[in-house]
Amino acid sequence: MTYIDAFVVSVSKDKVESYRAMLAESAALWRQCGALSYVEALADDVPHGEVTSFPRAVQATDDELVVLSWVTWPSRSARDVGNKKVMADPRMTALMEKLPVDGKRMIFGGFETMIEA
Repeated sequence: MTYIDAFVVSVSKDKVESYRAMLAESAALWRQCGALSYVEALADDVPHGEVTSFPRAVQATDDELVVLSWVTWPSRSARDVGNKKVMADPRMTALMEKLPVDGKRMIFGGFETMIEA
């Protein structure tokens, strides 16, 4: 079964296009380092819950949108190797320097696939 790295972050509405411009570079890098797929999805129907929600999880403000992202890997071991390659690549360093999001409010984690249909 595949392994998934998932991320949730908020991006200012006025920086969505600059974030989108970075994604092609980022996606290519992850794929070159072994990822099967790379997805970034912009919130469209994401209510602000009373107790918990995607916006609350990343402390999104009224002028921000939530982005849900995931990277699919062949396995946990492939992910571990791939992540090391990505983080050591100077292209990722350059991308991180111009990242238009607050990384301190990002939530992320690795997930073992339970079922794929």
